[in-house]
Order: sequence, then C-alpha cells, then structure tokens
Amino acid sequence: MGSIKALMGKKLGMTRVFAENGNSLPVTVLEVGPCVVLQKKTVEKEGYNALQLGFGEKPFKRFNRPMQGHFKKAGSETGFRYVREVPVDNPKDFTVGQEISLADVDTGALVDIVGITKGKGYSGTVKRHGFSRGPMGHGSKHHRAVGSSGMSAYPSKVIKGKKMPGRLGGKRETQKNSLIVDVRPGENLLLVRGGVVGAVNQMVLVHFK
Repeated sequence: MGSIKALMGKKLGMTRVFAENGNSLPVTVLEVGPCVVLQKKTVEKEGYNALQLGFGEKPFKRFNRPMQGHFKKAGSETGFRYVREVPVDNPKDFTVGQEISLADVDTGALVDIVGITKGKGYSGTVKRHGFSRGPMGHGSKHHRAVGSSGMSAYPSKVIKGKKMPGRLGGKRETQKNSLIVDVRPGENLLLVRGGVVGAVNQMVLVHFK
C-alpha cells in the first residue's frame, strides 16, 4: 500500500464468494475510500509524520465555520463525516486534496481492522462473561445470579477487576490479521474473510501490513 499505513471505510455487510477450488468463503464487504488528504503533518513542524484524511461526504452546512474553512483549504467542495490521522513514511509523497483509493492493495494480504463493537446494553454475567447458570429446578434460588463476589473477612471487599454485570460492547476493538479475499478498486470495495467487528454502516479503520 505504499507508505500509507491505513484507510477509512465502512462495513456494508456479509456475503460469500467461491474460491477457485469451489470452496464457499464467508466474507465481509467493506467500502474503503476514497479518502481525501486534508492536511499533512511532518516531523519538522508537528514532530511526527502523518496525514489527516477525510471520509464520507457530509454537507458544508452541517459544520461550523472553522471546519468549513479547513475543508475548503484542502480544495474540497464538501465536508466529511469522519476525519482521522493515519501514519505515513513520507508526507511529501502526497498532496493536500489528493484522493487515496485501493489501487495499490493486493489480494492475499493481511490487514488489521479497528472498529467499535456492537453495544448490547447492561448485561448479566452469563451473557457478558460466559458464567455458568445455577440449577434450574424449582427449589433453586440461584439461576443467573452472580454468586459470591467478595470476602467476609480479610480483605472484606470486592477485588478490583472482578467480573460483574455491566455494560456490554460499544468499545474500540482491533481485529488482527484479516485476510483480503478480493479487491475491487473501481467500486472501492474490499472483501475480507470472516466477520468484522462492528455494526453495518459503521466506520472502520483498515491498517495495512
């Protein structure tokens, strides 16, 4: 992928494709790019090399004046729903306003995908941590309860980090080493094997090896 390390995209859903040997492969379809270079960060000025990229068009009127000016400075005629920084080896290889697509991505490569897991609300320990249930007979008073969570004597407290009921999902997660099954640059589509973290139409960040 050249000197750029990552691109933004969104998850479109899952389907299947057939390999040359006839095997059916489950794949997740990602719309990756095109991402527009909004700003270049250099070691001389900011202390590190990176590009600020914009992805997902959004009308100008939905932004305040400073952000509108920032987009116009990059020569863009629209705003962007997502703005992220990605590391690069040499920012001088890119120009502000340039569109970056999947043109240089190879099939068979491995990528890391960063997304936000599906939020599932407040959940108990059986669903959240995989605890076993208690006896399901009528006389049992312990079906899906947590059970003992602390000590009666020393140290007489619940230890920090104890697995308890709480909020499940909605966290940033990195899915490592997903295999690229197919690349369709003309449609900005990237097909990776298996599932991908997050919900449909949610933004993901694809890190190239």
